[in-house]
Amino acid sequence: MPKEDNLPRILIVDDEIPIQRFLHTMLDSGEFSLHQAENGHAALAATVATHPDVILLDLGLPDMDGVEVIKRIREWSHVPIIVLSVRDREDDKVMALDAGADDYLSKPFGVAELLARIRGALRRAVHVAPEPVYKAGDLVVDLSRRRVSVKGEDIQLTPTEYDLLRFLVIHAGKVLTHSQILKQIWGVGYVEQPHVLRVNISNLRRKIETDASRPYYITTEPGVGYRMRTGGNG
Repeated sequence: MPKEDNLPRILIVDDEIPIQRFLHTMLDSGEFSLHQAENGHAALAATVATHPDVILLDLGLPDMDGVEVIKRIREWSHVPIIVLSVRDREDDKVMALDAGADDYLSKPFGVAELLARIRGALRRAVHVAPEPVYKAGDLVVDLSRRRVSVKGEDIQLTPTEYDLLRFLVIHAGKVLTHSQILKQIWGVGYVEQPHVLRVNISNLRRKIETDASRPYYITTEPGVGYRMRTGGNG
């Protein structure tokens, strides 16, 4: 059995004792090394002291809002942050993701889903640089050659469509908010023009999806943004 020091470190930030116990019970399988913080200031200190591989963060902390904790951590660290919160409004999700959170789960959530999100965050953290070739299903995106193909046939994309797809691919598995994508692809002047993004996502789906009305590769997070399916070699 591996030593605890070699296990992925999970920092749980929540002030509710029942939730702490629930998460510890759920995750205490020998797969992770678990650490705890009960408030925002303790979370910041623990992030420095324990160097966690993933942070599970509640937004409703007693001393500061979780969004502020995310902003402070993002000033110096890229550690994956998964928000676990009873706040399920779209605005709350967007604020947390825009502040730098990598994912968002509304309470209550399933054990299998949380474990899948944690493992996905750990995989993405290992690959700091994007893989030169992204593969998922019949879609292949060769980032070094700027080549996109579906079922072996090249797909012609406009420069903007390619830049959009590339951004989604680089962050595959992560929820990207409308404003994050708009800032990256079109600039800050387009943040209040989500229709530009919707049109380009629609055009992109028509070119790469088997059924654009039931997208497989680019999924919608209602009211929040989009998530690119995690790639693989299978």
